[in-house]
Amino acid sequence: MLWSVLLLAAGASAHVKSSLPSVPSGWKKVRAASADESVSLKIALPAHQSDALEAAILRVSTPNHPQYGMHLSSEEVRSLVAPSDETTDAVTEWLNRNGIKGKVDNDWVSFTTSVAKANNLLNTTFAWYQQDGDKTGPKLRTLQYSVPDELDVHVDMIQPTTRFGKLAAKASTIFEIYEEPDTQGIANVKAAADGEHPTCTGCIYPDEIRSLYNIKYKPSASEKNTVAFASYLEQYSNYEDFTSFAKAFVPEAAERNYTVKLVKGGLHDQSPENIGVEANLDLQYILAVSNPIPIREYSVGGRGPLVPTANQPGPEISNEPYLEFFTYLLSLKNSELPATLSTSYGEEEQSVPREYAEKVCSMIGQLGARGVSVIFSSGDSGPGTACIRNDGTNSTYFEPTFPGACPWVTSVGGTYQTVPEKAVYFSSGGFSMYHKRPLYQQLAVGKYLNKIGKTYSQFFDHNGRGFPDVSAQAYKYAVYIGGRLAGVSGTSASAPAFAGIVALLNAARKSHGLPSLGFINPLLYAAPSAFTDIVDGAGTGCQGRPEFAADAGGSAKWNATEGWDPVTGLGTPKFERLLALAAPGVKNA
Repeated sequence: MLWSVLLLAAGASAHVKSSLPSVPSGWKKVRAASADESVSLKIALPAHQSDALEAAILRVSTPNHPQYGMHLSSEEVRSLVAPSDETTDAVTEWLNRNGIKGKVDNDWVSFTTSVAKANNLLNTTFAWYQQDGDKTGPKLRTLQYSVPDELDVHVDMIQPTTRFGKLAAKASTIFEIYEEPDTQGIANVKAAADGEHPTCTGCIYPDEIRSLYNIKYKPSASEKNTVAFASYLEQYSNYEDFTSFAKAFVPEAAERNYTVKLVKGGLHDQSPENIGVEANLDLQYILAVSNPIPIREYSVGGRGPLVPTANQPGPEISNEPYLEFFTYLLSLKNSELPATLSTSYGEEEQSVPREYAEKVCSMIGQLGARGVSVIFSSGDSGPGTACIRNDGTNSTYFEPTFPGACPWVTSVGGTYQTVPEKAVYFSSGGFSMYHKRPLYQQLAVGKYLNKIGKTYSQFFDHNGRGFPDVSAQAYKYAVYIGGRLAGVSGTSASAPAFAGIVALLNAARKSHGLPSLGFINPLLYAAPSAFTDIVDGAGTGCQGRPEFAADAGGSAKWNATEGWDPVTGLGTPKFERLLALAAPGVKNA
């Protein structure tokens, strides 16, 4: 009853929740929305115990804590992120008073209503906007929306509202694909003698990766320890290429297969013209490192919101539907979740609305609390590409990536060469604009910041979460694509390789009756000696910005240096030491 009284004055006292100064560049308003047109929206509700989830994640993920490895159930996690009864009642009553019935699912309220009611509810004006070159048609959006003052604390965000962005294909974190012309139609595949595998010029192969990181452990296959990867944006792995790769590089897996789960309208098209380079890369190198652990691909449909930036302004670029995918995963029972999840997609952090990024990051943390190790590529732009703020100032600023800079992911950078390994020039890293530095990396990142002093200090947040956490080879992986062998570079390669290593560690733990690792970063930062410290090379970017004109190549750069650095993190894995750390007593053989 109290909320009924308070909300009577909502129309006269409202808080602007989100606004844009003008129609984003490249868009134009094409017509007003008709009052009787339909609009579907989702309201994110804040957790009643705002710090409870973070504390729970760290308890079950920090070595030597009494609750280490005691992962939470779905119900326990839902209780930690649940809104208060007051919040749920306030929001649902607000909707009811406006003639709208919402569907409550813990910390989300979904509803579909008419444009007229949505305009009245949010003190806004929805309209149809068209982006230049977009053949899919206009999008229903608004430039500003408000909620009653009394409801401001009860609403994290409402979307899609002020989220402009073209829903079209966007590249993953693949940096480059190398194919050599071949008159017989098989690109860069050379004839091999018996017992040898096919080769491509300058490529690195599965046996070299296993040797470089001293991976000898052979687990047994168990459905209780699955390693998975996510495919977005119509990226489809290919069964024939999987078999070709296995026969060439992992012959003991020549008769193996993998499973595919379709999420939110995802497909698994096997036509030759729709073979996904990213999906094939993920699948083939998870197999190469972790065989015979069962592999699952999640093929995810849908798109996510985008805030246009200098790097991502055009019709061909969009965000991936992380929100939908992680909602799906969190709806599963713990027994249905993979123990390890690799994702090789990302974009500029600033291109994602802060509240969206924070919500998705929280959902990733929930998976960690439930025993899933979530691995993301750090990106392929060094400190950044355009390096321009999208807040209207156009000032120079480094570009952290999303979700690679989320504190609940294990972010993987890239290296190349082997004697010694060096930071590869495209490996992304830096400091988050949205997320503060977590406790588990305070010491390592603090030492780095003390070392560089005021270098580049005006271009990043010194208190931000540092990334990447670790790194691995990222240059010219030999991958089968449409029956052809090609070299593929990017942190899209290093992420699944590292995920394969984590899957092996989880298998070793399972063999000794131990739970999966879950969120792994506190363990990694507690044992820097389990990594080869990379001290050569640099990640470069921001070319063309006047502040870096005098630097070598006219670019900014993060140098690989002793200890943690924002290009290779802690370094590359020493598998035997990681195995001893994660599963004492299990031999690397």
